Amino acid sequence: MGAELLGPDRAEQDDVVLAWEGRDVIAVRLPQLSDSLDHILAAMERRHGMPLADLDRKAKQSVVRTLEARGAFSVRHGVETVAGALGVSRFTVYNYLNREHTAKGE
Repeated sequence: MGAELLGPDRAEQDDVVLAWEGRDVIAVRLPQLSDSLDHILAAMERRHGMPLADLDRKAKQSVVRTLEARGAFSVRHGVETVAGALGVSRFTVYNYLNREHTAKGE
């Protein structure tokens, strides 16, 4: 997810400091959610072996389902970012999401 490992002495307020036997040993700096979305999209491209925009419609719908499960659409401009990566409009992403919710009976 793009976390950065630091010495505990370099930890900032939002970092997570891990201790072992009462002694701080490492700090973990988590990326902003928007940065995480970029990492997730890059990982999905690697998994599919091609740019997400080159996938067929069914595969793109699957990507949207996976991204929704990972909270991608709770990130500001998440729909726009995903639409750009998939090479579709925001409207199309919303249609994929609505289709999934309708299929689940939500």
